[in-house]
Amino acid sequence: MSLRWLTTALLMTAAAVAQAQVPTGEALARAAGIPWPAVIAHRGASYDAPESTRASYLLARELGADYLEMDLQRTRDGQLIALHDTNLGRTTDIATKFPEQKDQPVNQFTLAQLKTLDAGSWYNKAYPDRARPAYAGLKILTLDEIIDLADQDPARRPGLYIETKAPLLFPGIEKELTAKLIQRGWLTAAGEVAPGHRLVLQTFEKGSLTLLNQFMPKVPKVLLLWIGEGSIDPASPAAYNPASGETKAAYYARQQPRDHAAFEQWLDFAKANGAVGTGPSAALTQGGDQSYMDLVQPWMNQLTHAKGMLVHVYTVDDPVDYQKVMAAGVDGIFTNRSSELLKFYHRPASRSVPEILQANGY
Repeated sequence: MSLRWLTTALLMTAAAVAQAQVPTGEALARAAGIPWPAVIAHRGASYDAPESTRASYLLARELGADYLEMDLQRTRDGQLIALHDTNLGRTTDIATKFPEQKDQPVNQFTLAQLKTLDAGSWYNKAYPDRARPAYAGLKILTLDEIIDLADQDPARRPGLYIETKAPLLFPGIEKELTAKLIQRGWLTAAGEVAPGHRLVLQTFEKGSLTLLNQFMPKVPKVLLLWIGEGSIDPASPAAYNPASGETKAAYYARQQPRDHAAFEQWLDFAKANGAVGTGPSAALTQGGDQSYMDLVQPWMNQLTHAKGMLVHVYTVDDPVDYQKVMAAGVDGIFTNRSSELLKFYHRPASRSVPEILQANGY
């Protein structure tokens, strides 16, 4: 036996052992009590109904999504609500109802004021091919109202996947969320996810992850990933220049971590602060305004799994991209189109989107 052959054999054996020791995403999900692969309804079934409204969350629930995903903010009078933008201009009629305050953030309004807003008509204007008269006048929802929707049928209760949105605007929101989840029976007094419930907490902010882990150490948590200021250091600091003629999606697709270490340090922080997974972005085949950096490259997913964490990618709506990210090794997908992702996973709903909407008054 030659020395070269022996060395090669030893290296191959070592590589095989190392590979065998890396847990699969399915095993990691099972250990965390998370469905695999997971269907995460991004702001509800927000392709087919106005995001973060009753119609959107009810549709996602009835389709059979594993989780209702939401962005948590707080009103001026201390109520927890679900809304993505910190500004109300895109998805409400704030400019008509409160023209002098139209550029103010959510935390400058009381819940009573927010409840006067129309959070559905914008969708009918933006997507006339999917418009429904009953969407006009839909309201911003409180966390309590979303929990009520999830709890309506305990036998088919979806999980909640809650992001602390812009948490620096809402100091103390992590502690308040903990108290609310205990009050509503989603957390036990011991801080564990209650039997029959599924819960994941998510954030882009390192400080918020630390606080979520402090108050809810036994609840699954995910650190969301991005390239740029406050997140993963970029290989190139050049900012997007619309005058160049390049689309923002193309610009994002070119962005890469400075090096492997820049990516890995975010994984290490996530793991050290109680995260069971990461939430990276994806570059989409057709581009568009949800196409960002490709942070689900196979080496990234393999490294995340090797550190004992799951990968839940955002936000993917087309079968070609479902296939691409699953082949790269992700463990779940944030999607606006729960109906299509469920079909891709061979878990189609028993009723169509129009049938469910019509049956529920939409």
